[in-house]
Amino acid sequence: MLAYVTKSSPIKQDLAEDCTTRGILSHLKENGPCDAATLAGHLGITVPGIRQHLYDLQERKMVDFCEEARPMGRPAKIWQLTRTANDCFPDNHAAVTLNLIESARHVFGQEGLCQMLSQYAKNQVQTYRKRVGKLGTLRERLDALVSMRNDEGYMAQLCLEDNGDFLFVENHCPIACVAASCDSLCDGELNMLRDLLGRGVQVDRTEHMMSGERRCVYRIAVGKN
Repeated sequence: MLAYVTKSSPIKQDLAEDCTTRGILSHLKENGPCDAATLAGHLGITVPGIRQHLYDLQERKMVDFCEEARPMGRPAKIWQLTRTANDCFPDNHAAVTLNLIESARHVFGQEGLCQMLSQYAKNQVQTYRKRVGKLGTLRERLDALVSMRNDEGYMAQLCLEDNGDFLFVENHCPIACVAASCDSLCDGELNMLRDLLGRGVQVDRTEHMMSGERRCVYRIAVGKN
């Protein structure tokens, strides 16, 4: 599988002051759990140096590890982010948004809230379409969507699989607490992708943060409807 677009949103500077810490958090967020040697190779520093940073982050409850058996030698420590680490990534003023969502539910009821979010999704589609609609190929449209979603804090990536399918990946949800309160918001994202990419393109969600998975992934296939 080849990932040809990778552009992550910045980590909040006040919560991750040095570049090595930011590099560790970004790599674990985008690529999932891995060992210290992999992190060291990616960041270009020594394995002992990476381990020191990881233990410091563990003390701050931002990373943790599990042990993985290896054919030879001792088990390897596989490091991953904790929920606390989410505070280091853009939240898009989620607390304010959640308050507004709850206020709208109180005033208009659940049905009215869903109508409001439906209208929000339609407006978002129109905004995206102004940029995506001018592009010809599917890859060009997906590249543009990756860029726009990154501007909003989603840490998006686009991957191309061996069978020709695309994977549209969002490693971070800047409005996670809002999505947790209203399922229709996530459904709206799926429908938005289907709407923007048009007929002849099949879009299926294969991983979902709200279901407890590390990221949201959409498989995009052409001519398989």
